[in-house]
Amino acid sequence: MVVTSPRTRAPRARRPYPGTREINEQSELGAVYMRTLIRAQRRLGLSVCLVATGALALLPLLFAIEPELGRFRILGLGLPWFLLCVATCPMLLLAGWFYVRQAERSEREFAELVERP
Repeated sequence: MVVTSPRTRAPRARRPYPGTREINEQSELGAVYMRTLIRAQRRLGLSVCLVATGALALLPLLFAIEPELGRFRILGLGLPWFLLCVATCPMLLLAGWFYVRQAERSEREFAELVERP
């Protein structure tokens, strides 16, 4: 025997109006929604910039600590020049790709939160 409440089949109570309306009407709740999205985007942008600039800033430190690395040659270029001219482009492209992917994910989650009944 299965015992269930008769309310299990009742439709869920909906919000009086969706979060998008809160944002459009610029209510306090809509402002909280937008601040949350902006804060998440800012945090993501700053963290990607920090990692990319940190990786580039470590190169001079690496060659100052271990000067023997500067004598290696790759494709006719010294290792420092190779890393600065050739290896940084893919790293920056990867950082940009990661940022766009994470920003789109954040926006999708925001849209789901706002449009959720």
